Amino acid sequence: MKRLIEIRTYRLKPGTAEAFHQAVHSLAVPMLKSWHMDVVAYGHTNHEEASYFLIRSYESREALEREQNDFYSSSEWKDGPRKELVDRIDSYLNTLIWLSAEAIDSMRELNQA
Repeated sequence: MKRLIEIRTYRLKPGTAEAFHQAVHSLAVPMLKSWHMDVVAYGHTNHEEASYFLIRSYESREALEREQNDFYSSSEWKDGPRKELVDRIDSYLNTLIWLSAEAIDSMRELNQA
């Protein structure tokens, strides 16, 4: 079975990487999971110092659009961690690819170290 993977890579404003990570880890990821969104992995990248990634999994493109629209338009997000994150982002790149369930399970190990 294949799932649609969203890899969102953020370029962060200088000096904000650690604060961004703390906000993702303690605020955003728990909230995404409470909305039953499949957070596969997240963390700093080796590409450059102020770079960060978030990987999520979806059943289809339609599921991605529906789940993200519901989440990002919610007051829980807007009144919660949104400002903590958005104010630290310089730009981001979004990549969508189809992967097998086995490949996704391997990615999950990124946050278990």
